[in-house]
Amino acid sequence: MLRAEKDTDIKLISEKLAKAKGAFVVDFKGMKVEQVTSLRKKLHAAESEMKVVRNTLAKRAFKDHPTISTAFESTMKGTNAIVFAFNEVVGVAKTLADFGKDVEALKIKTGMMDGEALDTNKIKFLATLPGKDQLRAQFLCLLKEPSARLARVLNVYATKDAAPAEETAAAPQT
Repeated sequence: MLRAEKDTDIKLISEKLAKAKGAFVVDFKGMKVEQVTSLRKKLHAAESEMKVVRNTLAKRAFKDHPTISTAFESTMKGTNAIVFAFNEVVGVAKTLADFGKDVEALKIKTGMMDGEALDTNKIKFLATLPGKDQLRAQFLCLLKEPSARLARVLNVYATKDAAPAEETAAAPQT
């Protein structure tokens, strides 16, 4: 690999780390090409990207990002790929965890979100959290419920008041 290509790769990794809301280091040793392709497609759907990196080039790119450097540098041994989460970090963690259940060769080494390092246990916990869309739906239901209850109470009150008035109107007068 030429020096210019190495510099381009370092710059690309650094730019992606700067754009990403979170990142994960995964070991994909032992995975078949079809499995890696399937994982890339699933990650693309979750608005993320997986890039296979050379450890020495990745370590150089980490120097531009000190928090990432401390979180990732010790795990950069063996065959590694960095998964960049550009939108929702929880969704990417779920995708990786679910894929890791199906394909045991995929190992999640470490991650980073909002400047905080995540170990394997934290990533697994993150994967159990509801996604952004599910949280929005739960929040909207929470906001809607008091007004729905008020409407039901007023409806019951209106039907009770209307029933006696109808009875007196229908009753024959003597």
